[in-house]
Amino acid sequence: MNEKKWRTTLKNNKIYWFPIIFLVGLSLLALLAPLLPIDPNATDVAQMSTPPNTAHIFGTDEVGRDYFIRVVYGGRISLLVGILAMFASTLIGTFIGIVSGYFGGKIDSLLMRFVDILSSIPWLVLVIVLSVLLKPGLVTIIFVIGCFSWMNIARLIRAETLSVKEREYVIYAQFIGEKNSKIIMKHIFPAVLPTLIVAATGSISSAIMTESALSFLGVGIQPPTASWGSLLQNAQASLQNAPYMAILPGLFIILTVYSFNSLGNYLREITSVEG
Repeated sequence: MNEKKWRTTLKNNKIYWFPIIFLVGLSLLALLAPLLPIDPNATDVAQMSTPPNTAHIFGTDEVGRDYFIRVVYGGRISLLVGILAMFASTLIGTFIGIVSGYFGGKIDSLLMRFVDILSSIPWLVLVIVLSVLLKPGLVTIIFVIGCFSWMNIARLIRAETLSVKEREYVIYAQFIGEKNSKIIMKHIFPAVLPTLIVAATGSISSAIMTESALSFLGVGIQPPTASWGSLLQNAQASLQNAPYMAILPGLFIILTVYSFNSLGNYLREITSVEG
């Protein structure tokens, strides 16, 4: 992907500017959050449930904590879960997909039946059950989402691998006796990488949505640690007198998921132009 094509696509499709700027700004804010002179857990009983104002631009929560910094720290956790869970799911899905597609035969049949079994289980129910059985927390939520959200990626990479392994340069590499591991790393993986990058962006948004749902149900991130989902869960008791407590994290979830999905469309357009 050369720089000219990135710029041309971005210039011709200005709709992609907002997602990119939003994600860059959100990421910088999340990274620099510890440098902000506000304690996310500091309470002030004199400022409980104060609506947005000049002193607290997002208002305060039911115990007087600054809601802006709570949303920022919640974004740190939600983004961390999304990115780490994405790495786990893409790693597993890529390995299963390439092995299944490249070797075929009984290996392909066995792996795909395993994928079908996992896919037949209502995924959110499976994740909730595992989250309840394991100790709720950040590590658990990353592990559960990452290890049980790779099936679609595996199918996608398998399909790409089946196509790539029929290309002449792969057949020639097999003919001259190159090791399968070398063929996979040198020819198969680079060919499926653009598809994998696009799938990974969708995996991040899916992981953020799942974490938000689990935290909202009380089996995800646990207090006092904040995530957007836990902030939504905590806001239920204050919907009438402080609706901003639900609106703000909900808005950030929507914009973040939209931005990652748009980024995936942007990358897909670039790869299709180059393909």
